[in-house]
Amino acid sequence: MESVSFDAELLEVLTETSGVPGYEDRVRELVVEELEETVDRIRTDAMGNVVGTLEGESDYSVAVAAHMDEIGFMVRNVRGEDEEAGFVELDALGGWDARVLKAQRVTIHTEDGDLPGVIGSPPPHTLDDEEREKTPEVEDVAVDVGLPYEEADERISRGDLVTMDQTTERVGETITGKALDDRVCLFAMLEAARRLTEPDVTIHFCATVQEEVGLRGANALGVDVDPDLAVALDVTVANDLPEFDDGDHVTELGEGTAIKLKDSSVITNPKVHRRMQAVADERGIDFQLEILPAGGTDTAGFQNTAGAKPVGAISIPTRYLHTVTETAHVDDIAATIDLLEAFLESEDGDHEYTL
Repeated sequence: MESVSFDAELLEVLTETSGVPGYEDRVRELVVEELEETVDRIRTDAMGNVVGTLEGESDYSVAVAAHMDEIGFMVRNVRGEDEEAGFVELDALGGWDARVLKAQRVTIHTEDGDLPGVIGSPPPHTLDDEEREKTPEVEDVAVDVGLPYEEADERISRGDLVTMDQTTERVGETITGKALDDRVCLFAMLEAARRLTEPDVTIHFCATVQEEVGLRGANALGVDVDPDLAVALDVTVANDLPEFDDGDHVTELGEGTAIKLKDSSVITNPKVHRRMQAVADERGIDFQLEILPAGGTDTAGFQNTAGAKPVGAISIPTRYLHTVTETAHVDDIAATIDLLEAFLESEDGDHEYTL
């Protein structure tokens, strides 16, 4: 990748590594390796969440959360008979639009190693009008592994995991690839953790699991960590595309990091998001305000799981969410890291967030 003001190589590794909900092992190893260099102590829990703690001068604590999991699949069946070709049928882990799956490469993670496969798409001139207009479902998708049924059935087991196969690339002023949701924010959290050395408050850097299937890791950590303040990081919709009106953009690439006001799972604490805006103004960090009509993040997982908590959220505007070409602007990524660092650095535990 071309030179940028952050560790692009780490971002590339994080986004290209596979880790579906409940099976974030490979990503977790990377996170632990990175956090061990910057925090005072680190732990994992029974769900697989990672918490790296940087001790501050006071007992006041802030949880920063970004999720490790990406949407993917689990093998539910290998279809075929005798000498026929073997095709793998899938069960979704997270929210997929099956229309984007056609003509994609995937990786099946078997007990004996990774196995490549493709989700094929019949030539359009072989389809009748009804087939062309049909809206596909994930249940209609089959992975071609290029093997006879018997060999495919022997090598692939029910419950094996499947992820999309895509590289991360610099395209103009953007970075595109799979799993920017939410590895780009996980990356931002790790970068901010590197920069902070002696915070006034204790900071728990939380890499959460199973966000894509219901904020499950964050719900657990809300109880276990029980912070005084929580800030979640996630991507948000950027529909700044020709087919959308300006009012439907939500956010726009290149206009700065996004400070969340609401989504369908949470209304952030007004005093928290106003202080974020004040910090951004003071530091000259570009930002935009996010009002997301649909979708939720780990922010909601921390808001009331251990009693009422002040919460805020910082988002990275991203085009083409839940596809293999998720796209974010390098300046927005840098602004997100800068704002998170500045906000945490300025938190002294004396700000009053009670409404």
